[in-house]
Amino acid sequence: MADPWQECMDYAVTLARQAGEVICEALKCEMNVMIKSSPADLVTATDQKVEKMLISSIKEKYPSHSFIGEESVAAGEKSILTDNPTWIIDPIDGTTNFVHRFPFVAVSIGFVVNKKVCCFKCTIHKMPCYHILRKSKCISLIVQICL
Repeated sequence: MADPWQECMDYAVTLARQAGEVICEALKCEMNVMIKSSPADLVTATDQKVEKMLISSIKEKYPSHSFIGEESVAAGEKSILTDNPTWIIDPIDGTTNFVHRFPFVAVSIGFVVNKKVCCFKCTIHKMPCYHILRKSKCISLIVQICL
């Protein structure tokens, strides 16, 4: 039987690659760094830009889906997990590394349906990989996103 959410998983892969390209370009530029809850909890304009890009792209394709974004929640948006298909996004997983230009950061995209994880996509700058979880099986794939 075909996985009904495969299209969403494939889309997460495409989006993570696109986000990785934005992050790679941002590493070459001056950064606007802000403090969220403490001096150790940082956010950059790139975090916010990538999250907005991911959410707007997903909303365009799947308008009925819900979202929980790290930066949106930090800015005061509520994060309520329902049975609705929900995308959970950390646009730059490893912002402190990113700020210090240490190249080990990731784009993390989770997809949850009926409060159960269908997939988790993590693309790590310079060490790209993904982990797609399905019924407690983990399938690892490797894709290069940054040269």
